[in-house]
Amino acid sequence: MGAQVVERVFPPDLRERLGRSVRLAAPPLTGELDGSAAAEVLGGVEVLVTGWDCPPLTERVLDAAPHLKAVVHAAGSVRPIVTDAVWERGLLVSSAADANAAPVVAFTLAAITFAAKGALPAAAAYATAWPGFLEREGADGRVVGVIGASRIGRRVIEALRADSAGYRLLLCDPYVSEGEAARLGVERVGLAELCRRSSIVTVHAPQLPETRGMLSAEMLRLVPDGGVVVNTARGSLIDAEALAAECGSGRLSAYLDVTSPEPLPAGHPLLTLPNVLVTPHVAGAQGSEVRRLGVYAVEEVERYVGGVPLVGMTGRGDMARVA
Repeated sequence: MGAQVVERVFPPDLRERLGRSVRLAAPPLTGELDGSAAAEVLGGVEVLVTGWDCPPLTERVLDAAPHLKAVVHAAGSVRPIVTDAVWERGLLVSSAADANAAPVVAFTLAAITFAAKGALPAAAAYATAWPGFLEREGADGRVVGVIGASRIGRRVIEALRADSAGYRLLLCDPYVSEGEAARLGVERVGLAELCRRSSIVTVHAPQLPETRGMLSAEMLRLVPDGGVVVNTARGSLIDAEALAAECGSGRLSAYLDVTSPEPLPAGHPLLTLPNVLVTPHVAGAQGSEVRRLGVYAVEEVERYVGGVPLVGMTGRGDMARVA
């Protein structure tokens, strides 16, 4: 992982704890993995702890690590690092995505609360149009359409179900059956119906070829007037120009923690519209929060050493559904 990542995700106390379970290579590998210096270290490695800025684990890299049995990723998605060679060698792969999910869920719930109360339009009109108490928006009974029953999507659903506002929940996810939808407490619908019926649409699907641009101009036109789009997943899932047009007309509002491209070019309409809040990919673990990724990884290594099943296991079959 990157040198700065090591310092933030694995502060001294966590590295000391990790060193009680395994013998740590020193210093940590923070550069390329396919050079001779890295090969000297990889030759004796059984568990590789990775993180942000880790290069892909190519066949060449793995050839230098004949004793490698497990990869513990101290970050969310393993997509940037895993290759076919990882699965072909039968390596165990664990991700700290669960640890990264909690702050994303909290951010999403805050955005949905703001959306339900019409916070952005109200803030934009504050100086000239103070709304009467009875005219203000409220959350009670709002229809929230959840796109993707991912680990984050499911936690958002669980939290909204428990909310006293009594949200009505729709779900679009091709991998969720009617029975599972019933257990989640949601109504399973297609994407078009979800857009047509939802006052708030929140996106939690993975970035895949088939999901790119899924919230197209056509789908966005189906969202009712006054609707809100919340995206804490991947920017490529939404047609940014179409969303900018809808928000520019005042018909929709949006809370976006991710965009495509990222960052947006200076002067892009989404950055200047009063009914759009764009944040620079801050929903996931930030600052002191990244420590929880290190804790998760250390606990996974402890489980591995103790012969206990890893809780963050990711398999080759999961790659079609994970971010």
